[in-house]
Amino acid sequence: MKLSEFPRYPLTFGPSPVHHLRRLSKHLGGAQVWAKREDVSSGLAYGGNKMRKLEYIVPDILNSDADTLVSIGGYQSNHTRQVAAVAAHLGMRCRLVQERWVPWDDPVNDKVGNILLSRMMGADSRLTDAGFDIGIRDSWKQALHEVEEAGGTPYPIPAGASEHPLGGLGFANWALEVAEQEKHLGVFFDTVVVCTVTGSTHAGMIAGFAVLEELTGVRRRVLGIDASATIERTRDQVTRIARHTAGLIELARDLRDDEIQVLEGWAGDLYGIPVDSTMEAIALGAQLEAMITDPVYEGKSLAGLIDLVRGGEIPKDSTVLYAHLGGQPAVNAYHSLWSS
Repeated sequence: MKLSEFPRYPLTFGPSPVHHLRRLSKHLGGAQVWAKREDVSSGLAYGGNKMRKLEYIVPDILNSDADTLVSIGGYQSNHTRQVAAVAAHLGMRCRLVQERWVPWDDPVNDKVGNILLSRMMGADSRLTDAGFDIGIRDSWKQALHEVEEAGGTPYPIPAGASEHPLGGLGFANWALEVAEQEKHLGVFFDTVVVCTVTGSTHAGMIAGFAVLEELTGVRRRVLGIDASATIERTRDQVTRIARHTAGLIELARDLRDDEIQVLEGWAGDLYGIPVDSTMEAIALGAQLEAMITDPVYEGKSLAGLIDLVRGGEIPKDSTVLYAHLGGQPAVNAYHSLWSS
């Protein structure tokens, strides 16, 4: 099927805004940097990138007999907060598994930010001590079973919606949206920078821009900045989801290896733990552009962009689009980073 033929349930205000980061661009002294803001694209509980994925999953939910959305993430998962928001929006129940993906010993880490918002929206959010993993989790399977035992009908949404068969479609459409916005803005983004962990945001972009290349003959780079600290697993997952999504939307060729770039160097040793480059990037984004990024995802992808521009890997004559995927509610759980 063509992408336009897949059913889509609107959860966003429309195209997410794109704007020039003039002060950051001047500070870096290299490429011109723009941002596309998924963090302000929806009115549902502060939005974020998962809303785009869920727009293509909701029609399947509504066609099922499900009464309960069941998903999984860390204590401060942006994804589970967005699943809880969609459940509230649809009038469904929501069961969330919140694992201890980040060894961050703040006493309010499991009480504020994303998890607070999920509970506020009525989600049944339960904590487990299991550590980080991007794969399918036994705790999630158990939650599905528990909903069934209680007489409910669960609809399974894996971490990040990435392993869902339709998980890549939202950001394939994002790529087409970018092309339309370029026409109105009079710019061309030769390089796109995006954070990647469970993979379907990045993978969807790869598939979508590949379709655009087939239509226009114009290539651009999509650079995924790993924030998982499990680089090979993330690279493999991005590749698999990108190829699956490309097949869904009938790309008439195989994806090239050079289209799938997952870059390491900014994740640190553990998922969710900020390093010096993360904190510098967060400070620059906030102090130069009042653009708030978080220590788990966007602080790390912004750090990658900053270093790639400074080092010339992104040339001075480039126009770069930074995909801001959201995540700011998690900042509350990291308040000690700015307490002194």
